[in-house]
Amino acid sequence: MLDVCLLGTGGMMPLPYRWLTSMMTRCDGSNLLIDCGEGTQVALKEKGWSPKPIDIICFTHYHADHISGLPGLLLTMGNAERTEPVTVIGPKGLERVVGALRMIAPELPFELRFIELSEPREQFSIGPYVIDAYRVQHNVICYGYAVSIPRKGKFDVERARAQEIPQKFWSRLQKGETIEDEGRILTPEMVLGPKRRGIKVTYCTDTRPVPVIAEYAKDADLFICEGMYGEDGKEAKAREYKHMTFQEAAGLAREAQPREMWLTHYSPSLTRPDDYADKARAIFPRAKTARDGWSVELGFDDEE
Repeated sequence: MLDVCLLGTGGMMPLPYRWLTSMMTRCDGSNLLIDCGEGTQVALKEKGWSPKPIDIICFTHYHADHISGLPGLLLTMGNAERTEPVTVIGPKGLERVVGALRMIAPELPFELRFIELSEPREQFSIGPYVIDAYRVQHNVICYGYAVSIPRKGKFDVERARAQEIPQKFWSRLQKGETIEDEGRILTPEMVLGPKRRGIKVTYCTDTRPVPVIAEYAKDADLFICEGMYGEDGKEAKAREYKHMTFQEAAGLAREAQPREMWLTHYSPSLTRPDDYADKARAIFPRAKTARDGWSVELGFDDEE
């Protein structure tokens, strides 16, 4: 099970009715946050979710609307008596940028562990999550993320019996353990079928529509994608500032075929995104103009 909340949907600056773009996921007691602009803590409070369980913070890039809320968030987590380490992921220069921001949050009761991205594609397994980072095309180095919850294959009772594997080991093998029993090595592969479809959420903002986005959004349960501009006549501005229009984002979704797409990271001038939703849905019918606080609970597909 994966809970997903799009905390805010704004780009550039927070507005009285729209917080800056940020997303949080929750799975097995572990929270993952992508981006933390000004107002993210307020958005969290409005949602009723706690920042204390945040184990992983991913940054797409280091423009202020995506990172300026970090010092306050870290202080709040410390004041909540968090002591477990927090993993922070972002483009090269991450530790230097966070170190500068921490001039106003110098003392924390937990360790920050940094993973700096330098390759066009990188993958990490942390807690329940598999995190894919992929470089996109903005006017500074910027990454999108795909967050996945993998799912093992079904336990095959007949295979376990045929190989005379003691029943007392079945649950441990099903959980992925490798066991040595009287000189014999028992592995999960001996009793599990092929991997089943897991859960995947793909997230990107601040980019032009490059093919790698559709690649990582392919067949996702949810694709959260920048739609900076919905109005006609904004195409040149989108190209100049390395952003996307509703139609461009929908084109990526049409190629990737996620189960659903939420548009986000709206320009401050785009006060009524719903007025332009039809432009996206004409290209990808499952596109939606998201609003602050939208959330969804994603589960594994039912299988026999």
